[in-house]
Amino acid sequence: MKVLITGASGVLGTAVYEAFTAAPSSPSVLGLAHSRAGAALQKIDLLDTAAADACVRAWGGRTGDWLIHCAAERKPDVAEKDPEGTRKLNVDVSAHLAQLSKQLGFTLVYISTDYVFDGTSPPYVPSAPTHPLNFYGITKRDGEVAVLGVEGARAVVLRVPVLYGPAPSNADSAINILLDVVRDQSGKTYKMDHFQTRYPTNVQDIAGFLVRLTERPRRTALPPILHYSAAEPFTKYEICLVFAGLLGLPHTHIVPELEPPAGATPRPRDTQLYVRETEDLGVVGGLGTCGFEEWWAAHLAAPASGSTA
Repeated sequence: MKVLITGASGVLGTAVYEAFTAAPSSPSVLGLAHSRAGAALQKIDLLDTAAADACVRAWGGRTGDWLIHCAAERKPDVAEKDPEGTRKLNVDVSAHLAQLSKQLGFTLVYISTDYVFDGTSPPYVPSAPTHPLNFYGITKRDGEVAVLGVEGARAVVLRVPVLYGPAPSNADSAINILLDVVRDQSGKTYKMDHFQTRYPTNVQDIAGFLVRLTERPRRTALPPILHYSAAEPFTKYEICLVFAGLLGLPHTHIVPELEPPAGATPRPRDTQLYVRETEDLGVVGGLGTCGFEEWWAAHLAAPASGSTA
């Protein structure tokens, strides 16, 4: 089996790349990256359609092989500022990869988001109508439509919520960055979201699940849309309290904000993903999600590594 991973230098992509390269099944793994391509990764600009096409064709995936598409513009505020670039990456590139899946026969896993929902009626089953509130969510929803709309493509949408885990920089994750907020004891006051419920999910858990999914016997076709999420709900303010407890630091400089600030990019209030259909696939080990506080306690106690956490 061969596996191609786009966005392999991002928080999720790195975890996916490392999980597949360490998998007992020993697949042939190729990781693609753009701005942070290292020695182990192939540098490619997916917005260069000709170069991306040539790269995928040279990889030569066919039936039984997988392309895990992690590359995306994932920051809602950045998406609002660069709508053209965001649409090209989140929609056009994804549609092109689906066309290649149809032609070559590999299975495409398109990583999507809980932000395709408006947060008014959780939990959301995979077949629930989408209604994104911001441009980022719109482009990810449109990417889903584009990928699943290619008749004959082997494509699966995997929706995930906000992510955390080992990262080159805490700024790479909306969860990891809260460590820096808690550690900032300079006297600065932070207003912190205490109105949006989130279900932070570990990238290493998702990566392990993807490995086990690809190892699943191909007796039955996969559903077009799968949900993957940890079960523990937190607001960002509550996450800061967890971090303050683990770090033994005061948190009086962090003030709970009970309503979105005026002019902020709209975000859904509660987009809990219903995961029963994913659990029912019978993947060995199930979802395999870890406890949030337990993972962070172990991670922060571990010897310093490449992660800045």
